[in-house]
Amino acid sequence: MEPRDHPSRFLDFDPVQWVLGSRFLRFLIVGGINTVFGYSVFAALILLKVAYPIAAFLSTVFGVLFNFKSYGRLVFGSHDNSLIFRFFAVYGVCYLLGLAPLAWAKAHGVPILLMAAICALPMASIGFLLNRRFVFRHAR
Repeated sequence: MEPRDHPSRFLDFDPVQWVLGSRFLRFLIVGGINTVFGYSVFAALILLKVAYPIAAFLSTVFGVLFNFKSYGRLVFGSHDNSLIFRFFAVYGVCYLLGLAPLAWAKAHGVPILLMAAICALPMASIGFLLNRRFVFRHAR
């Protein structure tokens, strides 16, 4: 029996190392953290009586800046701030791609929140691929 086929090798499985070793899983985890951050900024501004259009704008700007640093460092191992413009462009592409299924849902009477939930993982995958290919392509 080969050492790699030995049953005890499954006892050596470390789920934390498995998650940390998967760039896509790190992307999803960091995405969750980014969502909490963006929503917290928005909620804090609303509680401070900032008008919702301004709160949404500011939370988006702060969110993108936070996301750039967290994805860059924690997912792709990049510290290159010059990539911020490409990162904004990827966000723009994802935004535009995300509008199509939402428009279809509205036109066909499908609840927008349901369509957004259905599209969340595919859109995260597209965001990951675009960031890996066009923003952080030289990252370790």
